[in-house]
Amino acid sequence: MERVVYDNMTEIEMGKHLNIAAVGKPPWSYIKHSGKLERLIIQLGSGKGKFSEIEGIPRSIGCIGNNRFILRREPLSVERVQELIREFGSKRGKELYLTNYDSVGYLIRMANYAASIGIPEVYAVVRINDMDKVTPVEDVRIIAELEYSKANLRKLEDYSWAYGALVISTYQQYMELEKTDVNFPGEVYVDILYPGSLRKIDFNIIELKRTLSPSNSKYHDCLAGTLAITADGYALPCPLLRNFVVADAKKLNLKNILRKKRLKNFWKLTKDKIATCSSCPFKYICHDCRALEYQASGDPLGMEFCIMD
Repeated sequence: MERVVYDNMTEIEMGKHLNIAAVGKPPWSYIKHSGKLERLIIQLGSGKGKFSEIEGIPRSIGCIGNNRFILRREPLSVERVQELIREFGSKRGKELYLTNYDSVGYLIRMANYAASIGIPEVYAVVRINDMDKVTPVEDVRIIAELEYSKANLRKLEDYSWAYGALVISTYQQYMELEKTDVNFPGEVYVDILYPGSLRKIDFNIIELKRTLSPSNSKYHDCLAGTLAITADGYALPCPLLRNFVVADAKKLNLKNILRKKRLKNFWKLTKDKIATCSSCPFKYICHDCRALEYQASGDPLGMEFCIMD
């Protein structure tokens, strides 16, 4: 994705100093989806992040963050990870996200490999405290992940070469982030922390969820075109939908995984297929994270974070 501030963002979503490219939703939520594989997210370990699978990951862009997950079997071999990357390239996939790593060295090796075989956009997510272990690599887009604090934001100035930053914040901290004078030229993705239920929401959730994707009436604006592979080889429609395995990447190649009807059903999970959303006048301009809704309600079609329900 090119470094741009999206034209369809409201003033509340656009940073005045930092280049805030996305708030409360992944940057690909704004694009037109094709119904084909567009991005692959590969987790390279159980992760060392603060937010865990057991306690829940209350983040709208937790899908590309460094969280902590349970590995239920042996991780994929290096050779199998490289095979998946090659298969993704043969499918003309564009965006590869490498995340949830246990070793920065392993992360960068796989990112370098992907770039060397011509994957157009290779993103590697690195915790801010590990950024000093990384040197700029041509054709690899490093994203620094950090929790909001003045000290962490200042650290970003030391890594102006990074492609972007994933900033985890509350909504109130995001409002402060808009006014910061930190000098960082890269894209900034604001990963809003959600409380456990709508009762504790203290911001305009409709404004936060508003999006203008050209294909929302046909495809889910976040899940469409996305495939995630866990460190232990389970294929998922989203890295956070851990209980919705669509295939086993240890047994099937990418071509056969993409044939799975369950995966395509997630890609086509429009608001028309969610009972509480189907009659809503805002259904085609509303982004929602199915993983967050599942964590809150126990139902992948749940509707916890909506004032219209």
